[in-house]
Amino acid sequence: MTTFTILFAVSLVALIVRFIYNSKVKKSGFEVPEVFPQTWRDFLDQEIQFYKELKSEEKLQFESDIQRFLKRIRITGVKTSIDDEDRLLVASSALIPIFRFPEWEYKSLCEVLLYPDLFTEEYDFNGKDRSISGMVGSGGVMNNVVLFSKPALRYGFDNKSDKKNVGIHEFVHLFDKQDGNVDGVPSVIMRHQAVLPWLDLINKNMKEMLAGKSDINIYGATNEQEFLAVVSEYFFERPKLFKQKHPELYEALSSVFQNDLANR
Repeated sequence: MTTFTILFAVSLVALIVRFIYNSKVKKSGFEVPEVFPQTWRDFLDQEIQFYKELKSEEKLQFESDIQRFLKRIRITGVKTSIDDEDRLLVASSALIPIFRFPEWEYKSLCEVLLYPDLFTEEYDFNGKDRSISGMVGSGGVMNNVVLFSKPALRYGFDNKSDKKNVGIHEFVHLFDKQDGNVDGVPSVIMRHQAVLPWLDLINKNMKEMLAGKSDINIYGATNEQEFLAVVSEYFFERPKLFKQKHPELYEALSSVFQNDLANR
């Protein structure tokens, strides 16, 4: 076999692989600017505390990650309009937990839906008993979708003192799901020997929460996966306070997310 034939075969295989990949990845349908707009940068600096505290070179990485996310993931408004600011909030929610893992992709995610209000478990935002502000879809056409109440998503970043952020919460669930199980143990990142101490730490803190002896949102005591999502909100929203109040949890999450935010 000649060198030319080998090179031709390799090139052909590469083209086939790229075609298959492109056919499976759902494009966002949004024209992402090749040069990061200054208006976007100003918005991030004003609204996203995580971005604001990054070093200059880290901000460039965050901006590049946003462009890559928006090129791949479709963001759709359902009975509501969306603008660039909404897209930036969604992308920031997704990227904050995985910022220290530049090659990370939410492989199971194709689309994010923004609803005009709170909704039910049946994705209804018009009827009664609407209490859900964010959800990772499951089953059928919703299997690769994350849903948010648009007002709740915005409020999560507007209120910088309440230790809550529904955007980060739901994307931490996806982060947790990457190993195949939403169980509160992101074992893709955690070393196997760290799992049991982590579960013991969850159990200890849940008991304190249920006894009214903790400032962690009581919803985190629902189960292990909600605990991880709730304490991650606290970790990213109020890192210094979190470290002061919950030093063991802070050290554990610093290891999981590879980020020492309180000392940044």
